[in-house]
Amino acid sequence: MGRFEGKVAVVTGAGAGIGKACALAIAREGGRVAVADIDASAATACTAQIAAEAGHALTLAMDIADAQAVAALFETAERHFGGVDLLVNNASAMHLTPRDRAILDLDLAVWDETMATNLRGTLLCCRQAIPRMIARGGGAIVNMSSCQGLSGDTALTSYAASKAAMNMLSASLATQYGHAQIRCNAVAPGLIMTERLLAKLDECMQRHLRRHQLLAHVGRPEDVAALVAFLLSDDAAFITGQVVCIDGGMLTHVPTYADGGNSRAARPASDTADAASAPGR
Repeated sequence: MGRFEGKVAVVTGAGAGIGKACALAIAREGGRVAVADIDASAATACTAQIAAEAGHALTLAMDIADAQAVAALFETAERHFGGVDLLVNNASAMHLTPRDRAILDLDLAVWDETMATNLRGTLLCCRQAIPRMIARGGGAIVNMSSCQGLSGDTALTSYAASKAAMNMLSASLATQYGHAQIRCNAVAPGLIMTERLLAKLDECMQRHLRRHQLLAHVGRPEDVAALVAFLLSDDAAFITGQVVCIDGGMLTHVPTYADGGNSRAARPASDTADAASAPGR
């Protein structure tokens, strides 16, 4: 038996990328999945793939920024599957990131829409899920944060702020409903090569970003899905209120790490330490 036999999951933004990988991972371990996405055709394709693998899924096209649509999502999932045990809040306003600029250049409409989707939408889903989880004796929630929510950048002001707030929302939820056997954690991916990101980043930019990782390869949606599945499962029964980075070590090292390039690994440890601490590097 899989870890999610008898469990019902709602996964938002499940039509592609990390969300789709999460939905598939849950279904492959016996979970029944409500596949929610604003893109109806993408959600349908994900549901069809789950069905082809003998899994159980339901397609729900909706916008998580719409409170009525969110309520309908959970009502439908409960009516179709009998309840809700697991929630993955993955949906995000990624279409806005090209316009998400530095503070003085930021269109407030981008800020407002980003917060409405990334943060308010996550809150709306949690508010719908919690009572249903309580009725089932508990549950688990994973909110999809980002390494952008843990460090500053020259742009992506709205996105980063929404993800940082999501981290605290996760901690608050874990604190407030742990007594009801509801766990909540956030996952913060780094460079994960989804189809959307592959279309945006040329090889030069990919090389630049990889220089800041400790691992040579880039992450895949399946890597994040494996972590999400672990956190949702009873294997993580004593883990709650955490922000777990999955970034190949991108945020782990000292700021000067990338200056050494690939030659750093070939140098003696003492030389590496001296170079990393040298002023002016």
